[in-house]
Amino acid sequence: MEKKRALINVDYTIDFVAADGALTCGVPGQALEARMTEITKEFIDNGDYVVFAIDVHKENDPFHPETKLFPPHNLEGTVGRKLYGELEELYHANKHAAHVYWMDKTRYSAFAGTDLELQLRARGITELHLVGVCTDICVLHTAVDAYNKGYDIVIHEDAVASFDPEGHAWALRHFKGTLGAKVVKKGE
Repeated sequence: MEKKRALINVDYTIDFVAADGALTCGVPGQALEARMTEITKEFIDNGDYVVFAIDVHKENDPFHPETKLFPPHNLEGTVGRKLYGELEELYHANKHAAHVYWMDKTRYSAFAGTDLELQLRARGITELHLVGVCTDICVLHTAVDAYNKGYDIVIHEDAVASFDPEGHAWALRHFKGTLGAKVVKKGE
């Protein structure tokens, strides 16, 4: 029996990717644009469930732990929360499709404090494909929660990036060696 799969597109926004983004991973993130768009389009066209799990914050929120760790980013109502590059156009062209879901998240993991698990279970999804930024923060924490919830995990190595090259490399090893994820890239 074929597994039902979903794509979780994590935080590929202007603030996390653009050269002038508030908390950018810069060139490594920008280099993903074509591959991110290609993978997302493939999942949308195939009718697979596609989730845009996008960070949202309130400025100077004294109750949010990231306020002390990082500069303000992905603030609600700002341009910085828009998807980066061609992905923004692809999302808007498909945002009314029943299998495309925009989900605000306020923590690193797309599962923390959201209805993501309910959405996935309702659709019988057992395999999660992860793309986005940052490999060693939000993608990693989402993958750890997915592992703990029993999902099969696929990481698209050519569609994840970080501002920390060492953290990125460590996370790729962790996905495979500790979470049992399948790490793939185009052509493999």
